[in-house]
Amino acid sequence: MQATVTKDGAKALITLAGRFDFNTHREFRGAYEPLMAEAGIKSVVVDFTNVDYLDSSALGMLLMLRDKMGGVGKEISLSGVRGNVKQVLDIANFGKLFQIC
Repeated sequence: MQATVTKDGAKALITLAGRFDFNTHREFRGAYEPLMAEAGIKSVVVDFTNVDYLDSSALGMLLMLRDKMGGVGKEISLSGVRGNVKQVLDIANFGKLFQIC
């Protein structure tokens, strides 16, 4: 998986591409951790448009992201969710935990 971070004012976009699984936890953490310390960033959007697979460890990483960002007062949302990724997130009831657009 590749994780690319772009910033636009108070919003940061983490664009993911490829498989989101246990083997990508360092890259994912490396993408979001610097955003936690940036006072100007108020919301973070994780873009799943180019993600074709995620597993249970990816769900855990998203929950950790939510807790850490919530702890520093930043909003989290998920975008570009489709296909198998959408199905996994729906089964896990992530629509109740995240804004999915």
